[in-house]
Amino acid sequence: EGGERRFAVRTVAVHGDTDGAVDSIAIEHVDGGSGGEAGEVEHVRADLVVLAMGFVGPERAVGDSLGTRYTTSGTIEVDANFATMAPGVFACGDAARGQSLVVWAIAEGRSAARAVDAWLMGDSTLDAPVRSTDRALA
Repeated sequence: EGGERRFAVRTVAVHGDTDGAVDSIAIEHVDGGSGGEAGEVEHVRADLVVLAMGFVGPERAVGDSLGTRYTTSGTIEVDANFATMAPGVFACGDAARGQSLVVWAIAEGRSAARAVDAWLMGDSTLDAPVRSTDRALA
């Protein structure tokens, strides 16, 4: 539809017109990607801007405030039922698995919901399509 993908760039500014609508962005090439030299700033006309940024891990401040531990890869450490070492705190999806497919996040979310239900109620009839130990399959 006329869109253009740019890789190895970071957005440094979004500019708008007098009505507040976006009309251009300033991007910096970070390693010579998309045809530019590293450090070069380029202004690109834009009517719509969609930013796709890589996942860098869960917000540490949240996990730290809850008393969770982290794996060596920076994800939240969980047991087979998505429970962290902090009582009543569960994690799943990208926070516990790392960057992955949305289908894993959905499956883990459903399974974590079952684990939370069982923790609160003593048992659960909810479906659990995966265990956190299944992440090695991805």
